[in-house]
Amino acid sequence: MPKIKTNRGAAKRFRKTGTGKIKRSRAYTSHILTPKTTKNKRHLRQGTLVDKTNVRAISRLIPYV
Repeated sequence: MPKIKTNRGAAKRFRKTGTGKIKRSRAYTSHILTPKTTKNKRHLRQGTLVDKTNVRAISRLIPYV
C-alpha cells in the first residue's frame, strides 16, 4: 500500500495537539479591521479547536501531521 499524501494547504492551516485534537486559527483577522473592536481583535488572535463535525474530514487531509 502506498502512503497517503498530506494535503499541503490543510497542513499549513491545522495542527494537532498533544492529545490528538485539531487546532485552527480564527477567521476575520486579515482585513477590514477598523470596524472591529480592540477586544474582538484580541480574541480573534487566540486559536481554537476544530468542531467535531469536521474532525474526521480534516484528519484525512493531514494523516501524518
